Amino acid sequence: MNELEFYDKVGKINGWDFSKLQVTTEGVKWDFYEEVTKKCKSTDILLDVGTGGGENVLRIASSLLFLVGIDLSSGMMETAQSNLKNSEVLNVRFSQMSSDNLQFPAGFFDVISSRHAPYVSTEIAKVLKSGGIFLTQQVSEADKLNLKTAFGRGQNYGEVDGALKERHLKELKEAGFTEVQSFEYDAIDYYQRPEDLIFLLRHTPIIPDFGHGENDLGILSDFIENNRTEKGIRTNSKRFLIIANK
Repeated sequence: MNELEFYDKVGKINGWDFSKLQVTTEGVKWDFYEEVTKKCKSTDILLDVGTGGGENVLRIASSLLFLVGIDLSSGMMETAQSNLKNSEVLNVRFSQMSSDNLQFPAGFFDVISSRHAPYVSTEIAKVLKSGGIFLTQQVSEADKLNLKTAFGRGQNYGEVDGALKERHLKELKEAGFTEVQSFEYDAIDYYQRPEDLIFLLRHTPIIPDFGHGENDLGILSDFIENNRTEKGIRTNSKRFLIIANK
């Protein structure tokens, strides 16, 4: 299953909603969409790239004049449109679109956000107003490191930690962003039940094709046994945040 097929399947089932997971986290330094709203005025128009099921855009809709969420996955868009209809929010629109070719007028948006999704720096710069702000949160290479080590595979497994952040910073500066700041954290996650961890692995690309490998469930069982603590099953979430001004 390729990445787009994966997100189409997950999008129809779950969107990007992990609110039911029983997990506690220590060491998180920010909430991404809270950081987005801090940079927004009530008169601003926002674009959210890789919006998934639109859950986060709908949550912050009251903070802005208008919001647009895009995602390449038809499954995610199906869930986003359903979530929009059920929310009765009036100032949000969703559209299936590739981040490689943003089909909006130049300089249209005041703020652009992208959480755990691919984007093209030159495309972001094209549709962002002069003086506008771009915020992105991405998953670092060392995220869920003990889990990926147990499986011997995973998202960015084996890559040098920090290289991804440096590439994002370089590309944004080359696209013309003048002030580019970065932040990071490496938090500890405690999943309360095995089923919480299984849900995470089935609905994210952390371990590609989880459940299809002959030994996947055995590996996970050993991982749970080796990483069980009084607080829960221990792993980590490593993230970096970039805030760039055009």
